[in-house]
Amino acid sequence: MLPLSLLKTAQNHPMLVELKNGETYNGHLVSCDNWMNINLREVICTSRDGDKFWRMPECYIRGSTIKYLRIPDEIIDMVREEAAKGRGRGGPQQQKQQKGRGMGGAGRGVFGGRGRGGIPGAGRGQTEKKPGRQAGKQ
Repeated sequence: MLPLSLLKTAQNHPMLVELKNGETYNGHLVSCDNWMNINLREVICTSRDGDKFWRMPECYIRGSTIKYLRIPDEIIDMVREEAAKGRGRGGPQQQKQQKGRGMGGAGRGVFGGRGRGGIPGAGRGQTEKKPGRQAGKQ
């Protein structure tokens, strides 16, 4: 189970985010991206000491500042069910799309897509031997 797939499933659900500096944010997840930057709505921010509270309609949290996320157990169960159905981490759709991987270069153009291509044995872009030059003489 990947953390990002877990976050995508957790959209519109409540969660707690603790930052590396000790602040905590409780709110509903609106969106997240590949860097784990997240948007929350209906947020209550708590100071690191726990003595100050702020209420905000929405907030943006940079992914690199996050220490951990706490999400409801139902979300984890939903992700497990999706994975069991075959829709998680690729599933049947992605397996059909893997064309050139592990197939011996099939479908990779005229020369198989291996190496530098061109005519075998020609070297340095030469397509024919030049007259007057013989092997061994310089």
